[in-house]
Amino acid sequence: MKKTVIIGGSKGIGNAILNALSNNRHIYNISRTEPEVLHSNVTHYSCDILSEDLPEIEELDELVYCPGSINLKPISRLSLDDFRSDFEINVLGAVKAIQKYLPQLKKGVQPSILLFSTVASKLGMPFHASVATSKSGVEGLVKSLGAELAPVIRVNGIAPTVTDTQLASKLLRNEKMIANMKERHPLKKFLNPEEVASTAVFLLSENAASYSGQIFEMDCGIVSFKP
Repeated sequence: MKKTVIIGGSKGIGNAILNALSNNRHIYNISRTEPEVLHSNVTHYSCDILSEDLPEIEELDELVYCPGSINLKPISRLSLDDFRSDFEINVLGAVKAIQKYLPQLKKGVQPSILLFSTVASKLGMPFHASVATSKSGVEGLVKSLGAELAPVIRVNGIAPTVTDTQLASKLLRNEKMIANMKERHPLKKFLNPEEVASTAVFLLSENAASYSGQIFEMDCGIVSFKP
C-alpha cells in the first residue's frame, strides 16, 4: 500500500482527496484540526505547517499540499503583510514540506508531488493581486522542481476555479451569488471538491506516469473559452 502525506486534508479539497485515497493508501494527514471522519488507513498529526516542525515519517511515496488562501481586496487595501501571508501559506509552506520529505520521496515507489494553484494565475481578475502572485509562485515551483527531480519524482499542479468549500464560502454565500458565479463560467457551473479530488487521484496514479511539470486547469471554461 502506497504511503501519502496530505498537508491540509481535514477540510475542503484536501479532505475530498483524503477520502478518495483512503481505501487504498496509508495516509498521513497533517493539519491543525482532525478530519470529521477518520478512516482506519489515516494517521492524523495536528500541526501548523508554518510555525511547527513537521512530523517524522520514515517511508513516503506521495506528497499533496492543499493549504491555500482567498484574500480578495483592491490593491490599495492590500498590505505588504497580506502579500507575505499569502506567500507563506501557498509557497513557503509547500517548500517546507517538500524539503522535509524529499529524502523519503526519492526512495518511494513511483513518487509524486501535487500542489495547488488557481485560475487567477492565468486569468487577470480584479482584487486577486495577492493570491494570484503567490499561486503564480506555486506554478513556477511545479515547473522548476519537475525539471530538477525528473526522472525520479513527478511534480504537477491543479489550478481550480471557484470550488464549493468553506474557503470559498464568502463568494457563494447566497443564491444570487451562486447563480452569478455559474453564469460567469462557460460551462455554467463551478467545481465541487470531489471533482478536484478525482483529478488529483489521476495525477498521483500510474495512468499519469508521463505527466510532470504540468498545471492542470480545472476552469469550467472561464480561462479556456472566450465569453
